[in-house]
Amino acid sequence: MNRTIEFIIEPEQENMTIVNFLRRKGLSRNILVRMKELPGSILQNGHRAYGRTVLKKGDLLTVHIPETEPSDKIVPVKMDLDICYEDEDLLIVNKAAAMPVHPSIGHYENTLSNGIMYYYQQKGQPFVFRCINRLDRDTTGLLILAKNPYSAAVLNQQMVRRQIHRTYLAVVSGRLPKSGTIRAPIRRRPDSTIEREVDYESGEEAVTHFRCLAFRDGYSLAQLCLETGRTHQIRVHMKHIGHPLPGDFLYNQDYRCFSRQPLHSWKLEFEHPCTGIPMHFTAPVPEDICRVFPDAVSFCP
Repeated sequence: MNRTIEFIIEPEQENMTIVNFLRRKGLSRNILVRMKELPGSILQNGHRAYGRTVLKKGDLLTVHIPETEPSDKIVPVKMDLDICYEDEDLLIVNKAAAMPVHPSIGHYENTLSNGIMYYYQQKGQPFVFRCINRLDRDTTGLLILAKNPYSAAVLNQQMVRRQIHRTYLAVVSGRLPKSGTIRAPIRRRPDSTIEREVDYESGEEAVTHFRCLAFRDGYSLAQLCLETGRTHQIRVHMKHIGHPLPGDFLYNQDYRCFSRQPLHSWKLEFEHPCTGIPMHFTAPVPEDICRVFPDAVSFCP
């Protein structure tokens, strides 16, 4: 969606060129090129300005950020969505289980992106699907969607800098130690397109912090915080230390209590990409986790 943002230039930003200022704010080269092609996309104190224009303290810089082409290849499909928050820059969704995020082979019309496209189609608004934090198909919980190129650029930058703090809840097998940190590099298994494994020689850095909240009937309720965001990180790390998630079709096919891996993106904390205001979101604990841990909500601070 098109977005207009205003900046007041601070003393430490004086004498910067507009292009350098906007690059530091997170705008990509592609967005800046598109803006250059649109007259009036950059205004300095109400007058047309250019990338090489030098900024002065107290200037009002108005930036009109054009939208890219909408995600026309994603088929709009009506579905129930649990929208936790929405403004002109963000959409926070509580994703259900058994719902892929993006279309793929065999999943063309049952993904979150299909439901989001329908949601905005009903509003008469073109939409580009930009998901900032990914979740596996059977993982529930909070996802951040960026509604314009600027918020996507800033949020992706926050992800790279590890400024988006993600806290998960999971049920794992066995009695988990009280707390700990797992530092175990992860790579894709050479004989699989999706399965991952720990490999200390060729894996990518992966760090997971965990805390045991409760133990019951052979299972532990764990709170997990990610420093990195490797594919299947929690599932691989917990298996690596001998406490795999049950119901996991890849890493622990134990379906006695769960039909899916009981992993929930429970909490997100980050700064709003445009206002800088701290944002905090929490998603309710899913029913299948509460069935094994009826007091799960009270365990979660």
